[in-house]
Amino acid sequence: MAIVADKVRHLDVLIDRIVGLEPGSTQDAEHDQQETGLLTAVSEPPSPRADELLRIARILSTASRSGTFLPPSRIKQLLEDSVLATEKELAQQGEVGVESQYERDIEWLLVAKATVQTYGILMNTFFDQIMPLSDEIWYWDDVLSSYLKSCLYATQIAPAKAWSRAKEVYDVVCEHIRNIHLQQQSEIEAAQAGASLSEGMSQKWSQFYSIVRQSMDETSVSNLRRKVLSPVDLCRAEARRKRAELQKLRETIAAALGILVDEGLAFDRKAEEDKGLESRLMVADSTLVDSIALMHAILTNSVETNEPLSVFEDSVFKVARDVRNAFSTTDSSKPKASSVAERLIQILDHNLLQHKTAVAKHVSENGRPSRVVRYWLPTLALLVSSPTILYVLVKRRDSIIDWIQNLGITVRDFWFNWVIEPIRKVIGTIRHDTNSEIAIMSRDSLKADRESLERMVVEFTLDNPSVAVGSPNVTDLQIADIRAKVREGDVTPILKAYEKGLRRPLVGAVSGDLVRSLLIQVQKTKVDLEVAISGIDSLLKSQELLFGFVGLAPGVVVSIGIVQYLRTVFGSRKGLRRGEKVRRIVRVLRNMDRILAAGATNPKGGLKYKDRGLLLCEAHVLRELATEVLPGDIRREFLEDLEDLTSVKNVVLQEKALQRIRWAYADWLGKK
Repeated sequence: MAIVADKVRHLDVLIDRIVGLEPGSTQDAEHDQQETGLLTAVSEPPSPRADELLRIARILSTASRSGTFLPPSRIKQLLEDSVLATEKELAQQGEVGVESQYERDIEWLLVAKATVQTYGILMNTFFDQIMPLSDEIWYWDDVLSSYLKSCLYATQIAPAKAWSRAKEVYDVVCEHIRNIHLQQQSEIEAAQAGASLSEGMSQKWSQFYSIVRQSMDETSVSNLRRKVLSPVDLCRAEARRKRAELQKLRETIAAALGILVDEGLAFDRKAEEDKGLESRLMVADSTLVDSIALMHAILTNSVETNEPLSVFEDSVFKVARDVRNAFSTTDSSKPKASSVAERLIQILDHNLLQHKTAVAKHVSENGRPSRVVRYWLPTLALLVSSPTILYVLVKRRDSIIDWIQNLGITVRDFWFNWVIEPIRKVIGTIRHDTNSEIAIMSRDSLKADRESLERMVVEFTLDNPSVAVGSPNVTDLQIADIRAKVREGDVTPILKAYEKGLRRPLVGAVSGDLVRSLLIQVQKTKVDLEVAISGIDSLLKSQELLFGFVGLAPGVVVSIGIVQYLRTVFGSRKGLRRGEKVRRIVRVLRNMDRILAAGATNPKGGLKYKDRGLLLCEAHVLRELATEVLPGDIRREFLEDLEDLTSVKNVVLQEKALQRIRWAYADWLGKK
């Protein structure tokens, strides 16, 4: 938990500042060195025991490793390895005076580090217990949200209910039979002696049936409810009862978390600013002992859900006072560091484990049914239909194999023909590969047809000079001029001959040049068509890269769609999408606003312990979601505002911090 880690690191640094080991507190350390020689002893330990204590304290410190918390078993082992001795033992060893006082200070430092670690473990435990309880409560809310879901729940638990009912009847029947056998043994023997065997068996069976009927009528005090209410209504009533139990447990653990955060390890500022090491330790020692007593009291009473929260809080503080008084009545020969270490070992080894076991038992009794109960119906349907499914699979094995093979071939062909090949063509276009150029007609087709048309027109002009140029002879200059005009599309000599032949079409078709001129015009039409197609071809070549990307687009779009679908299907368990995270953030902000509104109506002018714990849980969820949504440069400012929301105890300032979070990060956390 990030919030817990930050809190533990802050307390760890605060303890270093109190002792004078923080790098920024040099003047305090020099002052302490003059009084007790602590700074010199830290650099040069005066005894092997002090060296060992410093080593263990360094292991318990959060600044000496990447992780924040040690496992409870590890903390317990380190406390046992420290072997905190009594004053009597130290006196017997002759280790009194300045060195003994120094070792006591190191013992206090070690116990303080272990207390901070235990404090963080308890906070983590409460966080880990509250979050799943919300999911369990949501499950019962979902069951009660509609009558159809209640019917489904009643169907799910029907076998378990039937088994429980049968077992209950069986136990009562056995009890009745045992009592009747003990009370009427003499009468039964006398009746059996005076009656026939058949009459005795008949009497026994009738008596057995009467016992069973009586047992079924007396097995439950809620028999009247069973007669009046339907099974679905009974299941809904049971769901309401379990939801209420879980809500009460959630509020109790939240109150325990609030008490732990507000009252636990609340070092007075005087302990931080006092110039003397001994006075600083004396001020902080009382807070340390009170916090350990408070942790013991919370773990002892945090599972009691039958009483109101006010009674729970009073009980916690009462037990804490008793534990605190027990410290003061401890044998005077035993230093407080060792007694505190023993209490920490008891918390880690017994109280914490007992608390976790009790909470787990309570959740198992009132939480959602097991997977076997919830999914026995579809499992049974699958088992019943499995022979049919197996028969269909075996009978159509070849068809299924062919279908899988065809699917694989289709996917492979799609990938190579619509993705790989278009990409290759686009790359070829970028590199001006001649093989990848788009072309409607061949490269030299227009040139050959145009040269052929020039030759036809020139030959026609030489054969019919009088018609083509109006003179009996054609000069080279005229031929060159005709060639130039043909390249530009002007075939005037052919058109003159064609016009002359149309005057007498039959004569021109038989003996003239009408057919020849007509065929030359067909060639001219072919050349004109190729010129138009050449223009279109040039246009396509100028946009060849665009057409390449257009051809690639369908394959890429389909591939991206398939990948996104697979990521949605297989990645939904890893986390919510950004939009869903934003919606969850809005719901968390709404819950925090409701908690602060409840605190504003409190006559005492602050949040209750329960609301304080719930606010921390919502802040933890908000921090986890926001760190995945916010950019890195905004995240630090968001954490500062979130710290203002959770650290202060003034509801007005907390509401202002919440409003600041709403409008300052609205672009990422949802609109205001």
